Amino acid sequence: MRRVAIGIGAALGVLAALAAILGYQRVSTLEVVAVQGDVHVLFGLGGNVGILRTERGAVVVDTMTFRMQGERIRLLAERLGGGPVQAVLNTHYHRDHTHGNPAFPAGLRIVATARTLDHLRTRDAGFWRGPTAERLPSETFVAEHELRIGGKTIRALHPGRGHTDGDLVVLFVEDRVVHLGDLLFQGRYPTVDLEAGGSFPAWIESLDRVLELEFDRAIPGHGPLTDREGLRAFQDFLREVWQVAEDAARAGLSLEETLARARLTRDAGYERIWVPFVVRMDRDLVLRRAWQEASGAAAGPQG
Repeated sequence: MRRVAIGIGAALGVLAALAAILGYQRVSTLEVVAVQGDVHVLFGLGGNVGILRTERGAVVVDTMTFRMQGERIRLLAERLGGGPVQAVLNTHYHRDHTHGNPAFPAGLRIVATARTLDHLRTRDAGFWRGPTAERLPSETFVAEHELRIGGKTIRALHPGRGHTDGDLVVLFVEDRVVHLGDLLFQGRYPTVDLEAGGSFPAWIESLDRVLELEFDRAIPGHGPLTDREGLRAFQDFLREVWQVAEDAARAGLSLEETLARARLTRDAGYERIWVPFVVRMDRDLVLRRAWQEASGAAAGPQG
């Protein structure tokens, strides 16, 4: 039995090493795209990164998954943003949006909601130890926060629960661009962190508040750039998923029955998010999470 266990462990180690080798290029590659005005976005393995150019330097929204990505993000931000990074904003606590923070200087202004900081200190406590803890958010808020940097106005807002209970959106006021983090998945199947206070019906309502903002272009947490209509289309998808889940729960359908019978019409062209051995987000996952909330089968928020 011990030999079998060792063999399985060795095999898993080899698979992990192969995944690391094969994934290195994906991790190290960042695509730069101009959005509008003084705003750029970086696409890579992790949440999309927003960069604002100001007269004093760069403002960065989210830092992806790995320190090596954070280092490249910082260098690109200095070039695209006209100087040293002045502030980082984290849209929520998930590692694919925050684990690049340690590549930024200690003492840098890092902004997030109070709930995001709570989750980082509890749900992700193993990562934020020692010197890394110096890159936790240093400036938190509950409902709304404004930064004025280098002639630019940056509004950070917590519109309500959604993907988690701590999501913020960042509005680059003069450039009319909004970064939604994982409150928006463009052309990708989303998930909801029910254990961190996320909620499908609350998410739909939170997007109503985002749509009240003045913006032309929208940066999603995952997927390509979009606009106000793209955000409305995603909101309609969430409505459809929640309706399917509510109907199934009222009818007493099991999860397996729900997955087998569910019919979605608003996910045409949607792609799964899949990283080998790490994450797989697809139609079944989003329906599973919605059914868990609608039926009361999911654990409530903790921490």
